Amino acid sequence: MIALEQLTKRYGGNAVVDRLSLEVRRGELLVLLGGSGSGKTTTLKMINRLVEPSAGRVVIDGEDVTTVPPAALRRRIGYAFQQVGLFPHMSVAENVGITPALLGWDAGRIAARVDDLLGLVELDPATFRDRRPAELSGGQQQRVGVARALAAEPAVLLLDEPFGALDPLTRDRLQQSLAAIRSKIGVTIVFVTHDMVEALLLGDRIAVLREGRLVQLGTPTDLLRSPADAYVAELMETPLRHRRVVEALAESPQR
Repeated sequence: MIALEQLTKRYGGNAVVDRLSLEVRRGELLVLLGGSGSGKTTTLKMINRLVEPSAGRVVIDGEDVTTVPPAALRRRIGYAFQQVGLFPHMSVAENVGITPALLGWDAGRIAARVDDLLGLVELDPATFRDRRPAELSGGQQQRVGVARALAAEPAVLLLDEPFGALDPLTRDRLQQSLAAIRSKIGVTIVFVTHDMVEALLLGDRIAVLREGRLVQLGTPTDLLRSPADAYVAELMETPLRHRRVVEALAESPQR
């Protein structure tokens, strides 16, 4: 579905992404996991040409993305990120429907798609369709951002830490919503996070990046049981340590 072939991005003499090669299978949720400066977001942006690579290429469904005009490519790829970026002067319905409108969909089809998507992200269309972003909570804005990314029925969805700024309960609820959406529509997702628990919960496979290089690619079980090096082992130890602390607290006698 998506192939990254020796993908490289340099700024000056510094390789932010360094000869990255991997494939994302159709219908898969692949997590790009790593700390700050590991190249996750730059990699994501190279997939839809928000950033152009210094070397290598991105291929989607056998087509080199550089052969497609950037604006046309982005209308075929859903993209949502932590800051949401909703247009404040537009209603929720207008925000969600903006890409279909640019693609020339008729008004009836757009309205039906907006209502379907708001229902999918668990926002009642009758309640939320005409609201402005300023009238929404952070979690509701994130849901609208995901709905907007899905509006033009993309085969590929890019998510750049979309839930990172949310409180834990809202974040957990949106993670569950994303899993439900995947089961319904089968979209291929590349999901950027630095949160190890989120990566383990959501990913079919996880690509661990460090300083722009691929350290390990595997299932959550692969990474937990057979970390490729000390860095991956340290990443995986964090959720395991938290689990042990919580279990110890749960089993401790009442004082």
